[in-house]
Parts: sequence; structure tokens; C-alpha cells
Amino acid sequence: MDIPIKKSVAIICDFDGTICTMDVGNEILDRFAGVEWREVDRAYIRNEIGSREAYERIASLFRATREQMLSFILRYATMDPYFGTFYHLCQDRNLDVLIVSDGLDFYIEAVLAKSGFSSIDFLSNRAIFEEEGVRIEFPHAGQDCNRCGTCKLSVIKEMRSQYERIYYVGDGYSDVCASREADLVFAKGILLEECRNDGRPCVAYKNFADITAHISRNMPGHS
Repeated sequence: MDIPIKKSVAIICDFDGTICTMDVGNEILDRFAGVEWREVDRAYIRNEIGSREAYERIASLFRATREQMLSFILRYATMDPYFGTFYHLCQDRNLDVLIVSDGLDFYIEAVLAKSGFSSIDFLSNRAIFEEEGVRIEFPHAGQDCNRCGTCKLSVIKEMRSQYERIYYVGDGYSDVCASREADLVFAKGILLEECRNDGRPCVAYKNFADITAHISRNMPGHS
């Protein structure tokens, strides 16, 4: 029986606050969901509820159409200015890049298209716009835990059979579990604090220029 040949490295990237310089989801909620959503967010930060339950509570608070939200997003959301250099380096080195987000598909797709990166695959929660309002679906929820809408840990585990190593890039609460399964973690913000609190090694970064430099130094001519 032939043993499948693993690819070398996959780099999984968070979106909000990582690839995108702003947390698009939070900005949309601030603009279109009123102040009520903040209490739900506080419960999430206190670890009283997971992001999946938070989304289910927040969905009914949206007071805008898909078009109004997209107009707002495309006006203000920008990607890390060094992400393009990072992505092209990964292409040159045959390193696969996948975006895995606990955010919503419609704004991730819009920001990637605006910036010329529509070809990058991403996994996220799904926003369904209906006459009655917004409904959130969770096509990538975990089987063992219902806390996160998109279970990034499950994604990494599923990819283990395909790659020798998996790197993770993130900044927030939804990245913590996944980072514990990765072979190398690039961290900032809450994720960096959690890694240091746990005594887990990671590479601190400010932007994708730092990640690009690290890969260039430590994986010269990798293919």
C-alpha cells in the first residue's frame, strides 16, 4: 500500500486583527448592532460563553442590510501592508497558506477581493441574510466542543495527515486552543499573553514583515 506523501508546511492565519489590521467583526457590531452586543462580548471575554453562543445571541441585534455592511467594510477595512510580501514568499517556498477565522464569510471575502487575494482559501462562519434578519451558520464547528463557531483546533488536527509541520499566526482568544496544537506559533495581543502565561514558546510579531523575516532567515531556499 502506498503511503501518502506529506507536504512540508502549512501556515494557518487568523483574519480579524491578524491579516486585517482591524477587527472587522467588532467594528461591524459597533456600527450596526447597537450597544447591547457589548454585554454579550463581555460574557465571552469572561469565558462564560463561547463564540458560537455569542453569535447566536448577537445575530438578532443586527440593524442593517448586507449591502450597508459591505459598504462600511470596504470603506474602512485594510489588510496588513506586509501580508502580500509574506504570501508571495510562501508561494515561492511552496508553503501553503490557509485563512481560518471565527469571523463571518461575507466580510472576509470582500476584504480579500478588495486587496487582490481572492484566490486564498478560507474557512469561517457563514452569515445568511434573510428578510427577517441575519442568521449565522457554523459549517466548521468542532465535534467535541461547541464553544467556537469555527473550531481552529479541529482544522489543524484534520490537516496533520497532509503536512509535516503546521504553523499558526494569530492574535486573539479564538486562537489559543489551535496554537497549542501547532508546531510553530506567531503571536501578538491576547494570544502572545496566553502563550507566555502558559510558558509555551512562540515568535512575537507586530506585523507580517516580522513573519516574513523569520521565514526567510530560518527556511532559506525551502521547497
